[in-house]
This record gives sequence, C-alpha cells and structure tokens, in this order.
Amino acid sequence: MTDTGTGRPGLPAKPSLDGLEGKWAPRWQEEGTYTFDRSQERADVFSIDTPPPTVSGSLHIGHVFSYTHTDTVARFQRMRGRSVFYPMGFDDNGLPTERRVQNLFGVRCDPSLPYDPEWEPPAKAPKQQIPISRRNFVELCDRLTVEDEKGFEALWRRLGLSVDWALTYTTIGEKSRAVSQRAFLAQLAAGQAYSSEAPTLWDIGFRTAVAQAELEDRERPGAYHKLRFHGPDGPVEIDTTRPELLPACVALVHHPGDPRFAGLTSVRTPFFDVEVPVRAHPLAAMDKGTGIAMVCTFGDLTDVTWWRDLDLDTRVVLGRDGRFLPDAPAGVPVAAYQGLAGLTVNAARTEMVRILRESGDLIGEPRPVTHPVKFYERGDRPLEIVTSRQWFIRNGGRDPGLRDGLLARGRELEWTPESMRHRYEHWVNGLTGDWLVSRQRFFGVPIPVWYPLDASGEPQHDRPLLPEDTALPVDPSSDCPPWFTEEQRDVPGGFTADPDVMDTWATSSLTPQIVTGWSTDPDLHARTYPMDLRPQGQEIIRTWLFSSVLRGDRLSGGLPWRRAVISGWILDPDHKKISKSLGNEVETPIALLDQFGSDAVRYWAAGGRPGADLAFEPAQLKVGRRLAMKLLNASKFALGLGAAVPDQAKSITEPLDRAMLGRLGEVVETATAAFGAYQHTDALQATETFFWTFCDDYIELVKDRAYGEGPGADSARAALATGLSVLLRLFAPFLPFVTEEIWSWWRTGSVHTAAWPGRDELPEGDASLLDLAGEALRQVRRAKSDRKVSMRTEVPVAEALGPADLLDRLALIDGDFRAAARIGKLELFRDRTPELVIACEF
Repeated sequence: MTDTGTGRPGLPAKPSLDGLEGKWAPRWQEEGTYTFDRSQERADVFSIDTPPPTVSGSLHIGHVFSYTHTDTVARFQRMRGRSVFYPMGFDDNGLPTERRVQNLFGVRCDPSLPYDPEWEPPAKAPKQQIPISRRNFVELCDRLTVEDEKGFEALWRRLGLSVDWALTYTTIGEKSRAVSQRAFLAQLAAGQAYSSEAPTLWDIGFRTAVAQAELEDRERPGAYHKLRFHGPDGPVEIDTTRPELLPACVALVHHPGDPRFAGLTSVRTPFFDVEVPVRAHPLAAMDKGTGIAMVCTFGDLTDVTWWRDLDLDTRVVLGRDGRFLPDAPAGVPVAAYQGLAGLTVNAARTEMVRILRESGDLIGEPRPVTHPVKFYERGDRPLEIVTSRQWFIRNGGRDPGLRDGLLARGRELEWTPESMRHRYEHWVNGLTGDWLVSRQRFFGVPIPVWYPLDASGEPQHDRPLLPEDTALPVDPSSDCPPWFTEEQRDVPGGFTADPDVMDTWATSSLTPQIVTGWSTDPDLHARTYPMDLRPQGQEIIRTWLFSSVLRGDRLSGGLPWRRAVISGWILDPDHKKISKSLGNEVETPIALLDQFGSDAVRYWAAGGRPGADLAFEPAQLKVGRRLAMKLLNASKFALGLGAAVPDQAKSITEPLDRAMLGRLGEVVETATAAFGAYQHTDALQATETFFWTFCDDYIELVKDRAYGEGPGADSARAALATGLSVLLRLFAPFLPFVTEEIWSWWRTGSVHTAAWPGRDELPEGDASLLDLAGEALRQVRRAKSDRKVSMRTEVPVAEALGPADLLDRLALIDGDFRAAARIGKLELFRDRTPELVIACEF
C-alpha cells in the first residue's frame, strides 16, 4: 500500500470488493458508528418505525428491497446531522411460529396438560404429533425464534443496515408484552375495548377467530341447490350453496319492494318442518336466484347482517372443530337432526342433499358454480362463522364519528407516494365491524384478564379482574389476579383465566410505543415520538398501518409518525409478486450477496421507487457490482494522481476544474432535494450519471495536468480531491461498504458520520464547460473508432468549427482537451457551423 500523506493506511496495490462486508460491519459495531445519541433534543432526532419482519423461516429478496430503501434514508439523515433512532425488531409471536414449531418438532399444544420442566423434543419429529403443555409449547416457540432471529440479524448486518442493534426488540419480549397489555387495559378503561359473545369468523384448521383485515376471497367450486319451503298458499323456492345449514335456518328474506312475497309472513322448512318468519330487508336482491333467500346462523357475513338487523333467533349447528354439534338447536326436531350430528361440513352437505332428494324438496339437480369464498389469509380451509366470546377494539366500523376521525388522520399523514392514501381510505370506509383482537392460540401476548367464578363455577364476564400496572406483563394462565391465590383457580367462588392471546397485529400496531418507551421511558419517548417515518409494504396498509394509526389516535391523541413511505413489490420473471406464500422466490438473499456483494444488491434495490414495483433483474446486480468496482479503481487512480488533500478550494483555479465542481454542485442540490422528498432513486440516478462523466471525461481530461507541477497541477489535484470527497458522501447511503473502504484510504473517521455535502463547499463554475469538453472529446473518440485506430493515437492537427462564443469557451480548456485527445495542434474556425464539429487529420 502507498502512503497518502494523511496518516491513513494508503492505497491498496489491487483494490477488491471481496471481504468488505466482513471487514466493515464488525468495525461499525465496535466503534458505535450507528449508535443513537439519546442526549439530542427531538428536533435533532430522526426516528424510524422499522417494520419488524415476521420470524417464520427466512427472508426473501423483497425484504432486501424495501429495507434497503429505509436504510438509504437513515444514512442520509445521519449525515445531515440528525441523531438517527433506527431500531430493529422481530415479529415472533403468532400463528406462523406456532405452525413451524408443530411441523419441526412434531408437537401440538394441549393446555390441559401440566408443565414438564424436564421435557425435550424428540431428535426426529414423529408422524403423530405429541401433545405438550402450553408452557412447554411456548418454550419451543421461544427456542425456534431465537435461532431465526440470529439468522435475520446476520443477513441485515451483511446487507449493511445502519440500525442500532442495541435497540433491538421482539414482539413477544417482556417489554413488548407489558406495553401491549398496558395499552389494552387503557383502552378497556376508556371503553374502547370490550368483550362480546357474537358471530365470529373462524378458521377450522387453526382453531382461532379471524379479523376482517386477515380475510381474502378465493374462487372455489360450489353448487346452487334449489329447495322447496312450504308456505300457507303453496311452495316457496329458494337457491342456496349451503343446504347443510338448513337446520340453522331462522328466516327467509326478500326485498321490501318485491310484490311476489307481499303478505307472506312465514314458511316451514323442508324435512325439519320448522316454522320460520319471512322478513323484508333492503340488502335482498330481487334479481338474484329466486328473489328470496334463506337466513342461517351462520353461513356468511350477510347472514350475520340480516340476523342482527332483523333481531332473528339463533340456531347454532357448527362447532369450533368444524363439525356439526351433537345436540340439535332449539326448535329443531332431535330425530331429524340426529343424522347430521358429528359430521364435517362436506359430509353434512352430502347427507342433506340425499335427504332432500328423497323427500322431494330438492328441485332438480345441483347447478355447478364458481364463486368467491372467504379464507383466512394463512389458512387452507374455508372460514366458518361460529358464535364465541371474543375481545374487540372499537375501530370505526360501527361508529361513524370515529371513522371520520380516522379518515382525517389519514389526510393528516404525509404519504409517499400520495396515491397510497386512497388504499387507506378505501379500507376505513369499508369496515363493517370492530377489530377482533383475541385469538384462540398459545404463543402470543396473553389477554391480561381473569374472571370471578360464581357459586356454580360459571365465569362472570361482566366483572373482569385486572392486574396491577406494576405486575405487567402477566400470564393469567399461570399468574393470579390481585387478592387471589392459586388454590382458587378454576373452582367455584374463585377465578379463571381468560384463555386467549392477542392477535399479533394488536402488538405490532404498538411498535411506535414499544420502541420509543411509551409508558416505560418518558425521556426517550419525548425525544423520539411522534416518529418521523413509517416505512412498510402496501399490502399491510389495512393491517399494520391502519391499526397503528388507530392505537396512536386512541392512546396519544395523534398520529404515531409524520410520514409513511410505502414500498412496491418485487416481481418475478413472469411479473408476478415474489412472496413465500406463492412459492416463486428467486435466489436467497445470502446467495445473491455472496455472488455480487452487498453494495451491488443495494444498488439494484435502490433502483425501485417508493410505491412502484420492480422486476428482479440479475443484470442490474452486475451493473451495481461494476459501479462499485469502478468507484474503487477510479478513486485509487485519482488518489494516485495526488488528489489526497481535500478542501483546497482556493487553489482550484482552472476553468475545467471549476466547471466540474459547478456541475457537481448541481448534483448535490438534486440529490439533497430528492432525499428530502423521499425519492432515493432520483438521488442515486443523479449521482451515478455524474460519476460516469467524472470518470470517462473529467479524469481523462485533467490527468496529464495533474501529473505535472505548478498552479494548474495543484488545481487539478485539489478538484479531484474535492470531487471524490463529495462523490463518496453522495454514494454512501447506497454503497456503504465500498465508500467506507475508499474513505479509509485517505480520510479519518467514517464516511457515514461525515457531513452530507452542501452546495456551499463547492466553488462556482461554468458547468457547461464540462459538457462542451465531453462533447469535443467524444467526437475525437468517434473519429478514432471510425478509423479503427487506438484511442492513444496521436492527432497531428484537428479543426474545431462552431459558433464563435462556443469556440471561445473551448479555448479556455484547450490544453486539457488536446492532452486528453492527443491533439498536436487545434485550429479554431469560428461561425463556420451552427454546432460544434471537431475534424481530425490523421
């Protein structure tokens, strides 16, 4: 290595990109390069609500894409002098983790079993799942997520994310559980949370309730069955895709304006012969099916609406296991129902069709149809609706005033891109009920509630027992409520625990509160909240973003952050969204980082604009690696010319040098404005475009002068040093490893804590001179290429033709131009052509 005269190690003999991640990532950690300075006042802090990735196996290239975008913003703000509060979290509670534990260890949770502190999972997962206690099951979940989180952190460090790892949290950690339970209890006290026995969307496979935000429609085959009900004046025909729910029928419904059913007040059901009312409701469609519909409790969400609006009876037939209940509902003949008891939905449908065909109440044959069916987004079986006691948080679904307030919060929030606000508004306007936050699972934040038991051992749900704030977090399944002892658990006159846990979004919605110390660290909270930025994907606007806005509004009376930046999707070669659920992932991020290097992958990712989709193109990774390698080599070359001491603006006297820096000043302004508008791609494009001009034109134009002595040489070397210093800082948010490596050759400290370049540190100059020199040089290169001679070929005489003022400016850089083009003599012919023409004589 050569000495640069700065006390730094100097220039490597052969610079390389290989190994830079392993060199610099540990050093950044050791030196605290990205450590948050919590002594700074709020105005000097930039606070980021980083999305905690779901710990469910592995990260894919889409994560690298969006997290790189956020990191460029964090690095820019840090260089602008802000103390960047940039935590990383891991979303490790919920169904995905439970399912992985079940599959990996071959176990299932049975809450009735006692805890076995000595239990260990078998070396190989058995085919038949082993039942274990809830606490043993949760311990396995903890064990698995800790290992997953290590892998996630290693990848993020390899990618160069500038988070402060001392601020890492998990959504199942003690702090998160305490904050989540405290927020729940605060909303319960304020009347914003409540429990209710109500119809609930239910996933049979996961055995849990599901919220509206977790639904998706999937096209599935079905069939319409025409059934004959019996009216006082003759048969009444209805169409249904759920004939198995006939014993749950509580009414027929028609449109109030349909004259066909005027005066019809009741009918009797086929086979079961149960009298049910006929009612009118505006949601009934006169032109759908026969114009009159069967209302069952419950076949779909429309049934729930009609049941609630018309105050109908309830006849529940489906249990939480997806099978028909053993006992007939009230009013249904036991003998008629007995053949359905214990059957699955599909088996009951087959049996009901057979019965109706034999009774003559099935008209014709079932007519095949393909229709949308509601599924839990992670499930593989159609959702059913069962009646159960659940916890809800009011979200505006049934409160127009609250809905309007949340829409106003959406308009108050700054969106990038602005078009994403419409997705938020569409979701809020489409809410049909309050947010169901309880889940019948095990690995999650427990609902912090117990219930007193009356003398017969029945829970009194209207008198919940709550923990002391200082006791949080609590697990009601193992902790006791105040003034009770363990001996009183589940006995008459004692207490029982609420068995449920919170939906994972109920905790994730509180990430702004968790990371900033709401209710736990008032000083930190004052310095970081409300946060500056929420970066996230567009598909979770309805879940994470909306629920966070709701919790911030209800708990603190305002938005939890000032701006949301929404990322687009990564598309596969068929232009489909890349996701684990679709199974179309490309190479793993680690494989790409190994092959191309982190800076190259970051370069590709930074090419995607907020809200815009980006195709995965391996060719762009090659471009990124080429750029990083060119930055290494060009920097070594420039520094080898003597460009080792920056900030010598007074010695930069030559017109071409000042022109280059004048153009660079424009780039600084463009990049700064782009980052200020959260348009990192524009900043990268402006910087990269200038860099290639700097390498291909400017360095070639001044290298002969820089090798020399005197004021001209001093000017060239000072301009090279100044330009390189600014370029490294402009590239630093995108290419952190290669810029840090080059910076270390000749500068002290880290480029990532250096000041972001400002226009005022660059001298004024006529930037068009750089364009003119570049155009003249390209014409000479083209002439040599046309003659198929080397670019080093001497040109004895060249003629420059063009407008007089253009040639007068060319004369200002005559020496640099002739040296770069290897022109012996340059003759100027003014006003011969309207544009610049360089004619070469060989």
